[in-house]
Amino acid sequence: MKNLFWGGCSCGAVRYTISDKPIFTQACHCSLCRKYTASAFIVHSFIETIKFKLETGELFETDGPTGSGRGQKVNRCKVCADQIYSIFNRVKGKITTLKTTTLDQADEFPPQAHIFIKNKLSWVQLGNIPAYKEYYNFNETLSTKSLERWKATGL
Repeated sequence: MKNLFWGGCSCGAVRYTISDKPIFTQACHCSLCRKYTASAFIVHSFIETIKFKLETGELFETDGPTGSGRGQKVNRCKVCADQIYSIFNRVKGKITTLKTTTLDQADEFPPQAHIFIKNKLSWVQLGNIPAYKEYYNFNETLSTKSLERWKATGL
């Protein structure tokens, strides 16, 4: 049996589960993510959309910017407006991009890569994981198991 991981928003209205560990977790330092989250960076975890389940609460969707210009749909708690997840247009709804820190066990899913470090704030220390000026090559960065899961979605 696979693990069940819980998450939710800050007000508690939204609770969700994911039925597997994330495929991959990354920290994005691009200026858009920094402005959109009012933080130094955002941490995203990819999970197959079929493994995400909204348990309680309601979400509303907003359009969000992306560096590629392809956009994203950001799903937020209807009560407190916390970001819960995004669906990036390039993944055609097959991958849900969780805002990792909404997971109750977020500490179990640290970033496996830093991206867009060309925009990183000078005082942010990255640690000892791969860091990329912009984006990374999936085939070179993801583990074999993660690549298999990603490709199984049809992407």
